[in-house]
Amino acid sequence: MPDCLAIRHVAFEHPGILSPVLDEHGFTTRIVDAGIDDIWAVDPLGADLLIMLGGPIGAYEVARYPFLGEEMWLLERRLAAGLPTLGICLGAQMMAQALGARVYPGPGKEIGWAALDLTDAGRNSPLRHLDGVAVLHWHGDTFDLPDGAVNLASTTLCAHQAFMHGPAMLGLQFHGEVDADEIERWLIGHANEIATVGLDPRTLRADSRTHGEPVKKAGAALFREWLSDLQTSGNWK
Repeated sequence: MPDCLAIRHVAFEHPGILSPVLDEHGFTTRIVDAGIDDIWAVDPLGADLLIMLGGPIGAYEVARYPFLGEEMWLLERRLAAGLPTLGICLGAQMMAQALGARVYPGPGKEIGWAALDLTDAGRNSPLRHLDGVAVLHWHGDTFDLPDGAVNLASTTLCAHQAFMHGPAMLGLQFHGEVDADEIERWLIGHANEIATVGLDPRTLRADSRTHGEPVKKAGAALFREWLSDLQTSGNWK
């Protein structure tokens, strides 16, 4: 059976709707909690699939959060080997940084539900399932496109919302994995940030009820196709 290693930064930002899709493809999934579990003990090349999940910190804040250096060590070695890797939000930023790109504060906080602008490459990728579908955005940082990467999507505030680097590495700035049924955990966990930027949790809650089911179906289709492509290309047996 193929195995998946997911590195988690906060409890409520977990694989979400990815979990049943991974089950469909026969994966066993293990969660490693950054800052608690020993990243140095993780073999960067060991898992068939690595997922780097999101979190409310910057990829460049190693001085404040030393475990980020451990994760970067792991990512650099895994990406250099071209092994299947999925990064979501912070995870995508860390992938970009590990590939030599700059990660930095964006022009503003992008929090809430909005559709992506897919590039031509995005429309010919598994992201095509999200065309016209509102997804959850929750970030303040952005990144330059790594050398050799293909940009798949953008929004007004963020030029690089998704990228592929080679056939097996996918970075998503947005939260295609989120299960909107659990949005209350996000509203509680990010209550201070929501208040700081002047957002009303009632609006985010209502929008989650509106967009949750469509993105759950479209996101699952995205991940299902991406995993199927990896399986077909022989990235795991």
